[in-house]
Amino acid sequence: MELILQNIDTHVHLTPEEQRLFLSKTETLFVKSKTIVQTPNKVATEIYFVNHGLLRSFSVTDGIVEHVLQFACEGWWIADMYSFISEKKGNLFIEVFEDSEVVVLNKENRDLLYEKIPKLERFFRILAENSLVTHQERLIDNLSITAEERFDKFCKKYPTLIQKVPQKHIASYIGVTPEFFSKMKAKMLHKK
Repeated sequence: MELILQNIDTHVHLTPEEQRLFLSKTETLFVKSKTIVQTPNKVATEIYFVNHGLLRSFSVTDGIVEHVLQFACEGWWIADMYSFISEKKGNLFIEVFEDSEVVVLNKENRDLLYEKIPKLERFFRILAENSLVTHQERLIDNLSITAEERFDKFCKKYPTLIQKVPQKHIASYIGVTPEFFSKMKAKMLHKK
């Protein structure tokens, strides 16, 4: 549980009593690869912190094409935030990509923690603001820079994932088809 407390401590400091209360309102789960922990058309009631492993969120159009929205590595948070905040049915899948240990915080306990430890509201506001900035930057990148530049940014943001994640998921994340990604990657390697 040290990792999640270190993550919180990057923005707010919890006393030992507050740490114990926070941890008492979470649940640690060991989840097998390929497990779907969130599905569309259901209200998201949980957010996940990755202690170990890898998760991804994605949507599916026409029942076929996957659009990867986020990867969550060790030390990252992931959720269908639209659904979690609005309490409306979500539109994302969250899949465990490799065997993982996650800390789960449900909405009811998060709200209770906001009352008991107000500085946690500040912590989650900062996470939400950082997420908004990241998603806005990604949207602008998809509209204004090349696929090669987006791939380069991906490599810098997720350096450990290049070998872990199938190319089709990286292609989806940067907004290109797997075929285009394969040709682009070969061209980039040829330039070096």
